[in-house]
Amino acid sequence: MSQKTLKYILKRIILAIFTVWVVITVTFFVMHSVPGGPFVGEKAVTEAVQKQMEAKYGLDKPLMEQYWTYLTDVVQFKFGPSLKQRGRMVIDIMADGLRTSVKLGVIAAVLALIVGVVLGSVAALRRNTVLDRIIMIITTAFVSMPSFIMGSLLLVAFAIKTHLFPANGSTPAGLVLPVITLALYPMSYITRLTRSSMLDVLGQDYIRTAKAKGVSRVKMIFVHALKNALIPVITYFGPMLAYIVTGSLVVEQIFAVPGIGRAFVSSITNRDYMMIMGTTIVLAVLIVIMNLISDILYKVVDPRINLE
Repeated sequence: MSQKTLKYILKRIILAIFTVWVVITVTFFVMHSVPGGPFVGEKAVTEAVQKQMEAKYGLDKPLMEQYWTYLTDVVQFKFGPSLKQRGRMVIDIMADGLRTSVKLGVIAAVLALIVGVVLGSVAALRRNTVLDRIIMIITTAFVSMPSFIMGSLLLVAFAIKTHLFPANGSTPAGLVLPVITLALYPMSYITRLTRSSMLDVLGQDYIRTAKAKGVSRVKMIFVHALKNALIPVITYFGPMLAYIVTGSLVVEQIFAVPGIGRAFVSSITNRDYMMIMGTTIVLAVLIVIMNLISDILYKVVDPRINLE
């Protein structure tokens, strides 16, 4: 690995740390500026009891003191106790949700990548044929449709009407529809991206030279053309994973998947400050790491790219 590449990675890591700090700071002060408090909705809670609960969780201290305490705890991966799920720590709740969410996201990402690259390559090689037009029409429809509408349609069609899959995402069979919902948009986008890139690569001089030398069609496509055609797909890798992470917030709610996205939405409705801040930080860290990996992959796929 060259010195320039190491320098670039170091810069990105510093920028990532700064981004996460901004997210922590903004989330903390926004949550404390919201009218009311985490215990306002509690039934039959007197003012004295409410003050005792605020003192127990350190919410009676000056705001800047709370901020500094929380910041030092986060550095040590201590997100504090949940204000609503009594007796449980935020880190434990998030760990339980991440097991399901990571599995859901990884399967959706791999499915979108494989199917998208295959369909895009087929569409490019069969340009202006009926198959090409069918693929483009279907992918355009999926790209135009938000995940919450697609998820609702799949839920009604395959869970409520036909009972082919469970409506609840708490079982392995129940994860099929959420995975498809999360994968359809990035799969369609990758298909269109791969088709466009593949057509551009197939028109390059080195491909014509390979044809003139009698290189087999299979070798020409998979060894010479596909590698260069995948560079724009790698560019989309980071945003795709970010979409899957943020999209899971809605999809997990629709299919009742016990993941971190559903826990995050529940924490907002329950005014669980600790849980909201903890999940926001974790999701932000995941997105930052994904974008960093995506940038580094540019160099792996094409050494000619100069990372500055």
